[in-house]
Amino acid sequence: MPDFKPVTPRIVDPEGVELGIDPRPMGITTDDTRAEQAKETDGQPTVDFPDTTNPYIAYQSIDLLLSLQNTRSDAYDEMAFYIMGQTKELLFKGLHHELYNARERIKVDAVDDALFILERSKEFVKLLIKTWDVVATVSAEGFNQFRNYLDQASGQLSFMYRHVEFVLGNKDERLASAHDNVPHVWPAMKEALETPSLYDEIIALLHRQGFAISDAALDHDWTAPYQADDSVEQAWLDIYQNSLASSTLYKVGETLIELDELISQYHWRHYVLVAKTIGHKPGTGGSAGVEWLKHTTDQRYFPELWAIRTRMA
Repeated sequence: MPDFKPVTPRIVDPEGVELGIDPRPMGITTDDTRAEQAKETDGQPTVDFPDTTNPYIAYQSIDLLLSLQNTRSDAYDEMAFYIMGQTKELLFKGLHHELYNARERIKVDAVDDALFILERSKEFVKLLIKTWDVVATVSAEGFNQFRNYLDQASGQLSFMYRHVEFVLGNKDERLASAHDNVPHVWPAMKEALETPSLYDEIIALLHRQGFAISDAALDHDWTAPYQADDSVEQAWLDIYQNSLASSTLYKVGETLIELDELISQYHWRHYVLVAKTIGHKPGTGGSAGVEWLKHTTDQRYFPELWAIRTRMA
């Protein structure tokens, strides 16, 4: 545990930061304009810009982004914890963007597009798993130095994570309701809760491809967590046993189970790290801590793809 206090350098003067979520004005370049600019600079990076910004700052609002790390204590470890929390939120958004678009491509039978997207989704999850490496450097003693300053802030309140869970099919009305008092967040959360998941759309795809899928699997309560269905399991078994390994639907199945496996690794790392850090203390967000968190390690988003392994010859 660090027994020294952090020295936080002032990187950005907040008085000069342009607030707002709208994209900042920028120009558009082409191969021709970039070639001309390289001639003017003799191949050196451009360093002279008009106004009070530059294109890199403007493109991603970097000055605003780097002004949002506002720790609440003087504990040295809090900054690393804080930045990893924000990093995960960005990665959740990236992952959700991919999963959402994979679902949209499946809906119009653009399966190859969805496979491309799902491959990128797996890379996002791999990065999410790696974030625990940094968080793990915060010891139990170090965490306790700033834990009280979290109030009831807890990762289970992440609406971006909840969107990821919902697009994967793990719906939970109660956890969604934590955001029903947030008017700029709740409408999208409610829509995600009530919308068929990526897996629901893949099951509908199997039906369109001629597999006998039950009515219960094709039209159920979208706000409830997905429940395994015998007809879906049989469809996947038929695909695995009767199709070539190069078939598109087989590739879909393998990509989904690889994604599921990676997310389970993320959950397991989280569970073990929390157990190592706070033991069996209650969580900050009202939960029982690791006792509540353990159920996430058993979550399987595509259960039939796991079940058929037992039945495969």
